[in-house]
Amino acid sequence: MKVAIIDDEPYSREEMKHLLSTYEWVEVIGEASSAEKAMELLLTDDPQVLFLDIEMPGMSGVELAEALRKMKKRPLIVFATAYPDYALKAFEVEAVDYLLKPFDEEQLARTMERLKKTVAGESAVERESRSHGKLAVQDEDKIIFIEPDAILYIFREERETYICTGKKRYTCRLPIKELEAKLATYPFFRVHKSYLVQLPFVEELIPWGNGVYQLKVSGAKEKIPVSRNYVKELRERLEL
Repeated sequence: MKVAIIDDEPYSREEMKHLLSTYEWVEVIGEASSAEKAMELLLTDDPQVLFLDIEMPGMSGVELAEALRKMKKRPLIVFATAYPDYALKAFEVEAVDYLLKPFDEEQLARTMERLKKTVAGESAVERESRSHGKLAVQDEDKIIFIEPDAILYIFREERETYICTGKKRYTCRLPIKELEAKLATYPFFRVHKSYLVQLPFVEELIPWGNGVYQLKVSGAKEKIPVSRNYVKELRERLEL
């Protein structure tokens, strides 16, 4: 479970990080000292859960939680605060729980169990939503349907989009941007303006001079170009 801690007090962030370190299935991927910095963190690191203070300079934690309700895929919220007066408001913004400082380990344990079940439930729903849909592609004079899991990479050349599996290359009428949206629940990543790659098939990232790289993909003969703008995020997605 990917977690971020949002609190303007460094000591509180350290305390929460220490408490969360006892849960081996939790990874604290970031922290921020304000709601504004939290928004930046959300865009770059995509945490599943926010441990969120309420009283902070600038935008409050409650205001941030309200803003996040507009997101299509928003993180779960656990308020972690010294103020008991916002519990009703926390309920209104659909927070998972409300922890009071100083943190009680038993209460935190109950919160973590609730989070674990909630995230597991969301993952099951996502798997179910993925299990039925197939992608329509052109194969000579007929349309066939392929499993997204079988796609190694997708690329656009001139006015054609090509879907590449380990067995064959197909054409598709949809542009890359629409395919990226359709495949959002699968581990595809944009490595170039004209290329989408399914990350589990990536084998090597090969330097190609001047900050440019190529990818070697399992089952594909061709090397795939990687724009320098995508290299940092690609490595973060690939590496443990």
